[in-house]
Amino acid sequence: MVRDIIFPVTFGLALFLFGMKLMEASLQAWAGPRLIAGLRTSTKTPLTGMLSSTVVTALLQSSTAVTVMTIGLVNAGLLSYARTLGIILGGNIGTCLTTELIALNISRWGPALAVGSIILWIASVLTEELSPRAAIAAWSHLLRPLQLGALVLLGFSLILIAIAWMQSIGPALEARGVIDWLLGHAGDSLLWGAAAGAVITALIHSSAAAIAMTMGLTATGVLPVPFGIAMVIGANVGTCVTAVIAAIGGTRSGRFVAWSHVLLNVAGAVLFLPLTPLLAEASAWISSDPAAQIAHSQTIFNVVCSILALPVCYLPLWSRLDKNMVPPGA
Repeated sequence: MVRDIIFPVTFGLALFLFGMKLMEASLQAWAGPRLIAGLRTSTKTPLTGMLSSTVVTALLQSSTAVTVMTIGLVNAGLLSYARTLGIILGGNIGTCLTTELIALNISRWGPALAVGSIILWIASVLTEELSPRAAIAAWSHLLRPLQLGALVLLGFSLILIAIAWMQSIGPALEARGVIDWLLGHAGDSLLWGAAAGAVITALIHSSAAAIAMTMGLTATGVLPVPFGIAMVIGANVGTCVTAVIAAIGGTRSGRFVAWSHVLLNVAGAVLFLPLTPLLAEASAWISSDPAAQIAHSQTIFNVVCSILALPVCYLPLWSRLDKNMVPPGA
């Protein structure tokens, strides 16, 4: 059991989270200040905020990072609450890029990509260390992005390796009756799947990791696609926990941002959970691969929820709330 289940899950999950954080930190170091400035100038309307946030989240590979960053900007009085509504919607869409990339089934490229990225990073560092000072001054604008890009590739390769590890537990879980027990409880209600997805995501603070695990189990055939989709819907609720924690001790506007995130994802879950069979059919129409269907369901869920919620962001109510919550000049 230790070799077949505990070791792959523990180390696979740790490696996945480390890879995600490495990508996130490298991308923020490269473009973080530019992205923050971009958010401030591109959130004049909820639609532009949603579109810009989609791009930023896709680049950072973390909707949680964008949401927490947004809460920080609101707490500092640099962004009004009304401008954050579109950011929240776009963050949910942009995060789908991670699962869609995983669905390409390129895990076998993980080790080769890791070796290549390490070689690229070492070469760029040695070039910087061994070059004359005059050359370094001329090349610094190229070497720094190259080093950070190598770290981004390394983080992504670690994610691919971790997915391969986590996928290996499927047969062991099935042999020990764990999947049968879970499916037996889920026979009457998909709430079990949604609850499992929410709890796992809340514990590990990464919906991408929880969905990747779900995709792995679905790919090996031990979880049916509808149950996996229910876990995806639950994961989108569980990911709100990090934002709520980040808002503790902040301003009223910051707390409103966090709870708006919760309200959007919970409302989407309530809307879509009864429609899970239809969501499964739509995903199957796009792809016949079970793991890809899980990724596509995540994308459909977040895109539709964001589009449905977008008109609400234009209500004058939010601007009136800002007058009572945000310091002057924000």
